Amino acid sequence: MTALGFLYPGHSGEDDYPRIEQLLGSDIRLDLVHTDIGEDAHRVDALLRMGAPERLAAGVEELRRSGAESVVWACTSGSFVRGWDGAHEQVRSLARAAGMPASSTSFAFAHAVAELRVRRVAVGATYPDDVARLFADFLRAAGAEVTGVCGAGIITAAEVGTWGGEQVLALAREADRPDAEAVLLPDTALHTAGHLPQLEKELGKPVLTANQVTVWEGLRLVDRRVNAPELGALFLREPLVQA
Repeated sequence: MTALGFLYPGHSGEDDYPRIEQLLGSDIRLDLVHTDIGEDAHRVDALLRMGAPERLAAGVEELRRSGAESVVWACTSGSFVRGWDGAHEQVRSLARAAGMPASSTSFAFAHAVAELRVRRVAVGATYPDDVARLFADFLRAAGAEVTGVCGAGIITAAEVGTWGGEQVLALAREADRPDAEAVLLPDTALHTAGHLPQLEKELGKPVLTANQVTVWEGLRLVDRRVNAPELGALFLREPLVQA
């Protein structure tokens, strides 16, 4: 049994994780610990507080007791908002506190883009435009070319968590660009685990979503590979890079 640990802020799209666990169809357990979200707001100051070291460290002991072998901070905006260097320090601090390999959803996106060997990506973010642009900056720091950024302007994760499949698909369509090799949907509050085959069929290219890449990153940290077609192109390829 491989046990993966995730620190998830608040309660919005966390039911993607048991769905993904089921779709993995193997001896993999996904253990989720909820962190204190503080103020639910896609606003830079609130996001910086949400990902503060003491908030992440508070959930680490429970993951250790569960037998987790790696831990991923399952929040995109609460990591990239710190910038490339700040997000690295956040992960280093989490690894020290947890005593195990650690990462975040922001780095999961960067590693997944490299895994698929794509360079040009389009972003469909639920966030306000200023926060969405910070994610694009993070991707550029990772070496990606961002061909377009579409922000939905939603302030709270709670509202994002109410979105259904049609809204997710509409965001992906709006974000897509003809020259983009993949479309990225960066919000772990967004339910996407049940929509990945449809998204990729409609767009005709890989679609990377926050909870999907977060689980893939947890597996990458422990050198596990699972073939899971229902989780999209990312789960159909052999690993190409190691961080």
